[in-house]
Amino acid sequence: MEIDRLDGRTPNQLRPLACSRNVLNRAHGSASWCQGDTKVLVAVYGPKAGTKKNENPEKACIEIIWKPKTGQSGKLEREYEMILKRTLQSICILTLNPNTTTSVIIQVVNDDGALLPCAINAACAALVDAGIPLKHLAVAICCCLAESGYVILDPSKLEEQKMKAFAYLVFPNSVLSILPEEQLQVGGEPMEHGIITSVTQGAMSVDDYLHCLERGRAATAKMSAFLRKSLQPQLPIDSSKAG
Repeated sequence: MEIDRLDGRTPNQLRPLACSRNVLNRAHGSASWCQGDTKVLVAVYGPKAGTKKNENPEKACIEIIWKPKTGQSGKLEREYEMILKRTLQSICILTLNPNTTTSVIIQVVNDDGALLPCAINAACAALVDAGIPLKHLAVAICCCLAESGYVILDPSKLEEQKMKAFAYLVFPNSVLSILPEEQLQVGGEPMEHGIITSVTQGAMSVDDYLHCLERGRAATAKMSAFLRKSLQPQLPIDSSKAG
């Protein structure tokens, strides 16, 4: 059974993606990420000497500060900060800069659905722009489950409100990884078959979740290619040829 989407997309079709790096002058690294009308701006500062209380001084610390478009941060924003911190810690090489703190500031510009995955993708791009050492890249996607049991990817805000459950999934992009090949195996399986972060909300059966996992992993292959292309070094303009 096909499901009609308000914007005419197919269930597996993502909204147009856009990514820009080095968008803020005073940050050590920055990036903006758009998925349709959802846009997030991320600034990275650090690494700075010293770690926060209750953090391991033998490793680098990642600090997340989530700034909503309007108003004060609440319970949902605190939850997003926690998910982002755990996700970014898992892809950063924390042993290279021990006893330091890297601050990642998430500024919501507009929320039209799939906000957390958009923020994770923006943060990954900003960390690369700041030169923070990463094990590998990561890509995030939102999979929604309709009352009919149908799965759609990358929902708009209106679609999110009509869904009975959804899953935020973050997959490793191990095509370009600096880890030795043996470390790219998890239980004998290639890393690309694994998952970094999984957050679900609402009632979802195991079969529905596995369906979301399958559809999400397939879609992130295209997102991975887009992210790698966006993060290619920008060649300086030859001033001698200008004009």
